[in-house]
Order: sequence, then structure tokens, then C-alpha cells
Amino acid sequence: MRKDSELVRESLQGKEKAFGELVDRYRARIFSFILRMVKNHEEANDVAQEVFVKLYRSLDTYDPSRNFSSWLFKIAQNMAIDHLRKQRTDIVSLDEPMETETSEYRIQVASSNLSPDRELEGLEVGEALEVAIEELEPSYRSAILLRHVEGRSYDEIADILELPLGTVKTYIFRARRMLRERLKNMLPGHTM
Repeated sequence: MRKDSELVRESLQGKEKAFGELVDRYRARIFSFILRMVKNHEEANDVAQEVFVKLYRSLDTYDPSRNFSSWLFKIAQNMAIDHLRKQRTDIVSLDEPMETETSEYRIQVASSNLSPDRELEGLEVGEALEVAIEELEPSYRSAILLRHVEGRSYDEIADILELPLGTVKTYIFRARRMLRERLKNMLPGHTM
């Protein structure tokens, strides 16, 4: 397998096949990372495409002394956070009626016909973890995803997030503590 730096050099020389190989090499991992940040498949697809467009336009600024994948994940992380900042989430109460210009209605959620205890027992830890990660602030979420999903070292995460190593360790420590607390509340009876 050819090195990333070789593919970057060839891409800068106008060899589209080399850039295509870079995209193919990182497409799934970048999409997965962004999806875990923005929590919407279609939006993650759009942001991932924007990441590769930005990558193409920025290749000439890449410093070969840096790890290419760290640099690419930095671009992805910045674009995901920018997307989250632009996004406005409307919160809807399931208890209060919703009003439109012409009427009022209530949201009804279908019952699973399971008792609350049985329903809670059926909740898988993986799903609860995804929800808990989604609730983390973006900087903590990025650090946790890079460490535990992407398997990045603390040094790589510091490079990607452009933070001191100590700050990265603090973010990950705090995020783990928050996740443990949230999971304890979400999954009583499980040992975390």
C-alpha cells in the first residue's frame, strides 16, 4: 500500500487517481466519525463530502512532517463542529400540546406494551452509550470518539484538536466520568 504522503504528492501533480485513492482510504472512517458527531445520516454525508472538497483545495497546505490522517481528521472535526454550531435544534415536549396556525395537537408515542422495567431491561448498553456520547459537548465528544472509536493516541488527538496533551487527557477523563454517570442513570443496576 502506498503512503499517504506519496498520494498527496501525486494529487498535487494533478493525478486524480491518487486523490481518489486517498478518498477511498478514508471515506468510511471520516463518515463514521462525522455521523457520530452530527447524528444524522444525510447531514453526515453532506459534511463528509465537504471535508473531501476542502481536503482537495487544501492539499497544498499539508505539512508532510505531520501525520496525514491526523490532519484530515482535524479538518473533519472542525467541519462537524461548524455544522453543529450552524444547526438549530428545536425541542418538542411530548407532554404539552403543539400549536400550528390552524389547530392544536398532541404528539402520541406508541406503547411497546412492555412494562417500564422490562423496557429498560431491553435497552442495550451500546445504544445507551451512543445517546450519552451524543449529549457530551462537542469538544469532549470529539476527544472520546477519536480515542475510543478511531483508536487514536493521546498525542494524535492533541495534534488533531490542536490542544495541549494535558488538556486532551483532561477532556477524555471528564468525558469518561460524564459517560459513566449518565450510563449509571440510564441503566440502573448495571455496573459501570
